[in-house]
Amino acid sequence: MISIDTNVLLRYLLADDAVQHAKAKSLIKNKCPVLITDVVLAETVWTLTGKRYNLDKAAVCVVVRGLISDGAFIFENSQVIWSALCDYEEAKAISGKELDFADSLIANKSHFVAEDIGFSLSAFYSFDKAVTQLKNAKNI
Repeated sequence: MISIDTNVLLRYLLADDAVQHAKAKSLIKNKCPVLITDVVLAETVWTLTGKRYNLDKAAVCVVVRGLISDGAFIFENSQVIWSALCDYEEAKAISGKELDFADSLIANKSHFVAEDIGFSLSAFYSFDKAVTQLKNAKNI
């Protein structure tokens, strides 16, 4: 197994630099499982939705689903990623503010980690109003 940085994943996905895209593609398609950590996935979505690439929620969901279904990639916990993606996709804007994928991932990962170490997560707190749509999420 290998792990890649966000910039390698972005060059692979975007093909916006021919040399780096070729290197990233060769590395990823080398028949060795490629770990995409939660941080790399969150950074990738943040970059894709930012000012430079400006992908909307639907396009981001297509990208993440594509990564999940691509046998070359492994995630820290595919179920957490899937749950975060579904919550992100289903969330509505609150007071004009959309739920961020990173917040959805943090909340879902928090529930998983708490259960994994023997606790029940009673709440996930954020200043972002849009997170209140998530399980046990509260606005502070």
